[in-house]
Amino acid sequence: MLTGCRIASILVVVIGAVTANVDGADTAAPKSWPNWMGPNRDGVSHETGWVSTWPKDGLHVAWSRQIGVGFSSMSIVDGRLFTMGHVDGKEIVWCLNADSGEEIWTHRYPCRLNDNLHEGGPGATPTVDGDHVYTLGKEGQLFCLEVATGKVIWEVMLQKDLDVRNPDWGFSSSAVISGNHLILEGGRVVSYEKQTGKKNWQSTKHEAGYGSAAVFSLPTSDAKFVATLDCEALRISKLDNGEPVAFLPWSSPFKTNATTPIVDGNRISISTAYNVGCGLFEFDGQRLKEVYRNKELRNHFNNSILMDGYLYGFDGNSNQGRVVQLTCMKFDTGEVKWKQRGLGCGSLMIADGKLLILSEDGILILAKATAIGYEELARSPFLTGRCWTVPVLFNKRVYGRNAAGNLVCVELPH
Repeated sequence: MLTGCRIASILVVVIGAVTANVDGADTAAPKSWPNWMGPNRDGVSHETGWVSTWPKDGLHVAWSRQIGVGFSSMSIVDGRLFTMGHVDGKEIVWCLNADSGEEIWTHRYPCRLNDNLHEGGPGATPTVDGDHVYTLGKEGQLFCLEVATGKVIWEVMLQKDLDVRNPDWGFSSSAVISGNHLILEGGRVVSYEKQTGKKNWQSTKHEAGYGSAAVFSLPTSDAKFVATLDCEALRISKLDNGEPVAFLPWSSPFKTNATTPIVDGNRISISTAYNVGCGLFEFDGQRLKEVYRNKELRNHFNNSILMDGYLYGFDGNSNQGRVVQLTCMKFDTGEVKWKQRGLGCGSLMIADGKLLILSEDGILILAKATAIGYEELARSPFLTGRCWTVPVLFNKRVYGRNAAGNLVCVELPH
């Protein structure tokens, strides 16, 4: 396997986006950002009250601090920010004051860095649900911690409990909570009872993927399903008992499938790098039917975001960052509306109907979310070094981190 090809297979850092029919979705402006990709797990914020005109000398830095090597994004609930990093042979779950960056508590445990062709460190993002926060370490250390204190409520080691090996780039799935289920993908799709850690069900073994699960229901039924993309296939399972429903082969040349299925109504979109491409499939509750496939939107490890019928995402591999293109594609047909180079293998979320982009080299950019063409509204220096982790806009601030562990909070004009 060629290093030049594998370097992009690296990280599989980000963990799943789904759209507005997702279990637990809420269309109101978020009061919190409780898990990776936000309350609706779609990467979209409806927060208003900030403006698109940014100072020419850059946004004001409210605070910054070191949190350790890694690619975990941030969750923010009740003034507390949760994220993860790796320092000196230990992974750290951080609970910080979101306004000041001051430490409230940490939870530390031994963990190998796993710097396989990248910096290493944790890739999953903490998931906050009520009084508990759920985290997953690179070697499969699943913890349920008390939000107030960081006290361990329960823990499970996935390698032993699921009888699976550590994936090449470690476990990176962020927990998805649906009712009493905690869902993960990591060599098996598995459901744990969120209060106790007792296993509800698990799937058969497969080659682990690095994205998260999407829990959804069809418009015509109340039955809930779990969609996951591993390095073998797109799988649909029943949420209540894990029974397999549909299986669509979808392999990666270097076993690096790292995105989360995007669900809209009865349609499911998936995407993979290394010239595999993307596809849209209809699900009728029993089987998957192909709508289209193409190679115009090949997500490496950051999900595309769906808004108003269009997907916005990065097409290309991280080892060829200069030719990676931010792409706007019509969701229904796969028709490309525009492409834009110069951002590297970056990440984005959508906020107040606009694209909030973090370029691979750390520039924060605001652009119009429109199919007409790429149009920047503002940009500001933000971070340095390698930046693959999706930023978070919350309460008129943007939080972001680089691979080396510099976490920065900037204030938006309002």
